[in-house]
Amino acid sequence: MTLYVSGTNGRVSLAELSKSNVFTSKLPPDPSFESPEISHRAPREALGPRLVKGALYTFVRPEPAEESELLGVSPKAMEDLGLKYEERLTPQFKALVSGNDFNWNEKEGGIYPWAQCYGGKLHFLPIKVWTDGSWAGQLGDGRAISLFEITNPRNNIRYELQLKGAGRTPYSRFADGKAVLRSSIREFIVSEALSALGIPTTRALSITLLPQSKVLRERIEPGAIVARFAESWLRIGTFDLLRARGDRNLIRQLATFTAEEVFRGWDALPAAVSLDKDQISGAVDNPARYVPWDQVQEHQGVQENRFARLYREVARRNAKTVAAWQAYGFMNGVLNTDNTSICGLSLDYGPFAFMDNFDPQYTPNHDDHLLRYSYKNQPTVIWWNLVRLGESLGELIGAGDKVDDEAFVKYGLTEEATPNVYQRAEDIIERTGNEFRAVFLNEYKRLMGKRLGLRSRKDSDFDILFSELLDMLESLELDFNHFFRRLSGLSLKDIETKEKREQMASIFFHTEGFGGIGYTDESARRRVGNWLDRWRYRIIEDWGHDCDHERQESMKNINPKFLPRGWILDEVIELVEQRGDRDIIERVMHMTLNPFNDEWGLNRDEEERFCGDVPRFKRAMVCSCSS
Repeated sequence: MTLYVSGTNGRVSLAELSKSNVFTSKLPPDPSFESPEISHRAPREALGPRLVKGALYTFVRPEPAEESELLGVSPKAMEDLGLKYEERLTPQFKALVSGNDFNWNEKEGGIYPWAQCYGGKLHFLPIKVWTDGSWAGQLGDGRAISLFEITNPRNNIRYELQLKGAGRTPYSRFADGKAVLRSSIREFIVSEALSALGIPTTRALSITLLPQSKVLRERIEPGAIVARFAESWLRIGTFDLLRARGDRNLIRQLATFTAEEVFRGWDALPAAVSLDKDQISGAVDNPARYVPWDQVQEHQGVQENRFARLYREVARRNAKTVAAWQAYGFMNGVLNTDNTSICGLSLDYGPFAFMDNFDPQYTPNHDDHLLRYSYKNQPTVIWWNLVRLGESLGELIGAGDKVDDEAFVKYGLTEEATPNVYQRAEDIIERTGNEFRAVFLNEYKRLMGKRLGLRSRKDSDFDILFSELLDMLESLELDFNHFFRRLSGLSLKDIETKEKREQMASIFFHTEGFGGIGYTDESARRRVGNWLDRWRYRIIEDWGHDCDHERQESMKNINPKFLPRGWILDEVIELVEQRGDRDIIERVMHMTLNPFNDEWGLNRDEEERFCGDVPRFKRAMVCSCSS
């Protein structure tokens, strides 16, 4: 079979790959084990679990596995790390991704693995921007250990490589530091699925089965390790913990590290904008409204400094990511502050899902009884988390041009300055909220327009096409992503008359027909036909009458035929775990990395089944956080 394998130009072996530890060299370690030598000499059980203060990580080595089996490798991940694809076959690679390639020599020094320290907040409903939420305290990498950073030699992008399920850390609390095969398969596949769709995400390099590792969750299950990577694993919850502990110096140090090392310098952040909050939305789409940093003037008593620009960058990144989730019907399932990335990456996959029948109330988390993380609530939840970040940075962003004054840096706010600084911070957070909404809507409209084949934007599209489409999908209980893909294949001739439009409506129905209450076959077809009529006019307006092929190809290149939905992942898990089928992971990964294909040259019956109608009683599945 023909699988995804990219070119090898410029790619290197594991031994040749540039490795670093910028994170641990520039940020403070656990004071109880402040060097690799001290940590390495200590028994692993002596490291914790326990509270860790005044630090952002602890040096901790992976637990070696008695036996391991490499189940799958992402060819695209190998390419993006700059590794030769054949490197996956070497003993060194297999040992690395299973946690068994760790030999520390104190005399030689070098890079030592680490686990991050962070906290997290869960918000209440109804969602109110300024409520404090429920504080979870110290969390941290309870089952994830970072090995080192890798720099791709071709594009100079640095990634932090991490093993999930490699053993206990000081942050494991009452857990075992392990990951089950079930959740590992899900994360391995969906990380690469979102990347293939163009949605910002952490990545998955490989999945390794640990046959001798038996893990107790809802039942006793086999253990596994996912080797995963990201430009940074910093979270909003990292700042939460420091704020809760009143560690203002470390907040400043971490914010500076984020700007200089994660975002590649202060100059890479958004330029300062006019501080008139009524102009924020215009500034998003009009670079001319930006003014150079050194020309920023006091406006309405508020002045942006570099930390405010950092805050805006985090907000903009997360706005674009949640807009992509909404446009593709993806739900994270758990969006506490510890699961919200500073880089705006989709992070920590537990009870996630892609939408089947469109339902804005749907949440894939079976413990989410209040629907906190439902599809419709995701943008608001992310903004709530960003407000928590704004509070953590409040002193820095509110200090304005006094942020580098020696007295402020050393002693903090005076009693006299505190009210004005807090008010300034609140104003900046509020304006950033306006920018978040503007960036979110701009990106959502852009993606939805592309999914519908539009080349231009009209204000009326939101109500006439987008909103009516979602209302129709919900009312008729139609599949969200199938609708876009099947729409991509329609020609204008297929829907040129009312009769043809209503006849073609059935291609969007399930095998058993449409759902909903109060519809007949005739009225359901009429509603779809009416929407197709409006869509047809917009396509003609943008493309003319004779561009079907070009427009159809454009739509197919953004509307996936394959998505790893919950029922498919459950089948993959069963085949691997219960039937010993190893090839299914490679087949599904190949489809995952090429989601827009019409076919994949594999098992045709399996391909069509995976891309066909979701089985009726497997729609809108829910699962636990251990999934």
